[in-house]
Amino acid sequence: MADSSDSLPARALNPLVVWMIAAAIPLMLLAPAFWNGYPVLQSDTGGYLARWYEGYLVPSRSTVFGLYLHYGEHAGFWLNLATQALATMWILQLTLRVFGLARPWRLLGLCLVLTLTTALPWLTSMLLTDIFAGLSVLSLFLLVLFGDKTSTGEKVALFVFTAFAAATHSATMAVLLGLCCVGWIARPFLRQRIKAAALAQGTLTIVAGAIMLLSANYALSGQVAWTPGGFSIAFARMLEDGIVTRYLNDHCPKQQFKLCPYRNELPETADDFLWSRETVFNKLGRFKGMSDEMGYIAAHALIEYPLWQAKEALLNTGEQMLKVDTGENTDHPSLTHTYGIFRDYLRQQLKPMEAARQQQSAITFGPVNLIHVPVALISTALVFVALAAAIFRRRMDDVTLLTATVCLAMLGNAVICGVISGPHDRYGSRLVWITTLAVMIAASAPNASPIVQGRRDRKSSTPSL
Repeated sequence: MADSSDSLPARALNPLVVWMIAAAIPLMLLAPAFWNGYPVLQSDTGGYLARWYEGYLVPSRSTVFGLYLHYGEHAGFWLNLATQALATMWILQLTLRVFGLARPWRLLGLCLVLTLTTALPWLTSMLLTDIFAGLSVLSLFLLVLFGDKTSTGEKVALFVFTAFAAATHSATMAVLLGLCCVGWIARPFLRQRIKAAALAQGTLTIVAGAIMLLSANYALSGQVAWTPGGFSIAFARMLEDGIVTRYLNDHCPKQQFKLCPYRNELPETADDFLWSRETVFNKLGRFKGMSDEMGYIAAHALIEYPLWQAKEALLNTGEQMLKVDTGENTDHPSLTHTYGIFRDYLRQQLKPMEAARQQQSAITFGPVNLIHVPVALISTALVFVALAAAIFRRRMDDVTLLTATVCLAMLGNAVICGVISGPHDRYGSRLVWITTLAVMIAASAPNASPIVQGRRDRKSSTPSL
C-alpha cells in the first residue's frame, strides 16, 4: 500500500517548489562535470569526436554518437550534458510514475541516492555513449510494458530515444535486441501484460536504430556499411585468453599469416594489443591492415577450439558481472588519443579542456568506488534474489517484470561484452546503476496487481488500490 504522502493530490505541492526540484535534479546529475570545470572525457571520446572530421568508419565508434557530439561542440559540449541530464530525469520520472511513485520529493530523493551511491552522475557528465545503455533498457521497458500508462507523445519520445540509444553502441543495440527476443518468447505465457503491438513497437526501435546508424555511416563515409570491428574485437579477446597464440603455433608452419613472425611477441592483454602505440598491431597497419586476418583467425579459432571457447565465455561472463568499478580509462594518462583529437580538430576547446581538473590529474576514483562497488554488487544480488523469489512463488507483477528486465539486461550485457570484448569495469559500470534503481522501486512501490500467481496467492490476494 502506498504511504500517506502518495494519497495527497499533486497540486498540493507549491509549483515553485516543483520547479526548484526540476532544476535541482539536472544540476545534481551533472555535479562531476561542474566540479571538473568541463565535461568528463574518456579514452574512447576522441574516436567518436573524430568521426565528423575524418570521414571514415572506425571499429566500435558509432557515427550517430559522433554526430550527436558534434552538435554540442560549439557550446563546449554542455548542450550534450544538458540533454543527457534532462533525458535521465525524464526517464526516471516516468519510471516512478508508472509504479505509482510520481511525487517530486520521491524523484529528488531517488536522484540524490543514485548520485551519491552509483556511477549515474559520472555517466551523465561524460562525453561517452555509456549513459544511454541503462536509460535505453528503461525506455524499452516503459514502451513495451506500460504503453497504457503513457501518452501518445510519450510513446513517440520513448521510441525515438530507444532507437537513438541503440544506434550509439553495438553492445547497447544487442542488449535491447536480446530483451525483445526474450519478450517474444515469453509472450505466450504473459499475454495479459506483453501486448503484441507494444512488443512490435519495441522491436521496431532496433530496426530504426539500425537504419539510423547505416544512414549516418553513409552520410559521413559514403559507404552503406555497418560499423566495423566485431571480429577484430573478438580476436583481441581471444589473444588475451591465449587462444590466438595457440592457433598461430598450430598453423604458422603451414599458413603465412602476418602475425606469424611475431607470435612470441604478442602483448598479454587485448587493450595493449589494440590501443598501445608500440605494438605489432601498429606495425602491421592496425585495423586497415589486419582486419581480414584477425577476422579469419577469430572465426577459425572459434571452430577449432569450441570447448576452450565455451570455457572462456563462461569465465568472462562471470567476471564481467563482477567488474563494476566507476571511472575506467578516465585518468589523465589514458586520454592521449582524445587529447590528440582535440589538438587536431578542436583547437578552440583546448584551453577550457586543459584547465579542467581531470587534465590536472585531480580525478581519482578510489574513494568513490569504496561506495559504488559494494552498492552495485549488493544491488545486483538483491535484484536476482528478488526475481528468483518471484519465480518460486509464481508471481508476475509489475515489480517482477522490472527485476526480470534488469536481470536479463545485466546478463545479456555480461555475455555480449565479456565474450566479445573481454571483461571491463566500464561495461558493468554503465549499466549496473539500474539494479540500484530497481531495488529502490521494489522497496517503495505499492503492491502491483498480480498477473500470474500460485493457487494460494489467487485465493487470498486482492488488487492494490
